[in-house]
Amino acid sequence: MEPPSPPRPARPSRLSRALGPGALLSLAALALAACASSGQPASASHFDGARAREHVAQLVAIGPRPPGSPGAAVARGYITRQLASYGITAVAQPFTAQTPLGTIQMVNLRATVPGAARGARLVIAGHYDTKLFRRFRFVGANDGGSSAAFLIELGRVLAARKNPMPIELLFLDGEEALVEWTGDDHTYGSRHYVEASREDGSLAELRAVILVDMIGDRDLRIRRDSNSTDWLNDLVWDAAARAKRPEFVREEASIEDDHWSFTDAGIPAVDLIDLEYPAWHTAGDTLDKVSAGSLQAVADVLLLALPDIERYLAR
Repeated sequence: MEPPSPPRPARPSRLSRALGPGALLSLAALALAACASSGQPASASHFDGARAREHVAQLVAIGPRPPGSPGAAVARGYITRQLASYGITAVAQPFTAQTPLGTIQMVNLRATVPGAARGARLVIAGHYDTKLFRRFRFVGANDGGSSAAFLIELGRVLAARKNPMPIELLFLDGEEALVEWTGDDHTYGSRHYVEASREDGSLAELRAVILVDMIGDRDLRIRRDSNSTDWLNDLVWDAAARAKRPEFVREEASIEDDHWSFTDAGIPAVDLIDLEYPAWHTAGDTLDKVSAGSLQAVADVLLLALPDIERYLAR
């Protein structure tokens, strides 16, 4: 994600020490314990910010998760298992990306929650990759962790909901620049998803996209993105007012993020993101910066706006 100006400063980067086989086995065992420490079971129909934050904790425990890394593979396994526990099947969408660092194998995860309508779908998306840095260990608790964790917990809620149309939870790889956010060095997963959907004819079924990114900041402040579709912005911010969620402010921002891949293809999209995050792309983007309350605030607004969005799309 990136505001169009000023451009991102170049940051030196290096993939953290590769995980060995023993570490991978330990991480896999850790992932299986995902929600054991989340306390009392939450109602299936209600989003639980504490459970979502626990998912962030499990992803952070994996370590750095840049595209093509062992950590990214472990994260996909964790996401897949959690969704499967709710009866949702995650399908891998692998692709080869040409990057400034050479060819990298990346993988989106697509998980569809059934709905009544046919020939249409709503996508709720976020990225699970973390940015590649060389000089420090970057675990991306908020930037990469919060969006993936949010979608996992949202899947639990949507699986128990009667959805008017199928809702696809889309875990995107390669949102982050491998070197610097210029040219095409960013949004690899969303651009591939759009192109693949265009090629197989399913893009016409995609009615709208709700993108979440960096939504766990303890001092959450989500501004209205001027690059998002107006009617989606209106419905989300109206819901925020009804929910009395001051985290959604009326100030505008101009954000470059995965939603651009969809709006460029003519698909309505909205980006829910807080770029005013002091730990953004620093070693300080750690679990202690992530708040269950912030994750809950975004869920409260999104789930309140969702029926309005579905009614709009059914017109």
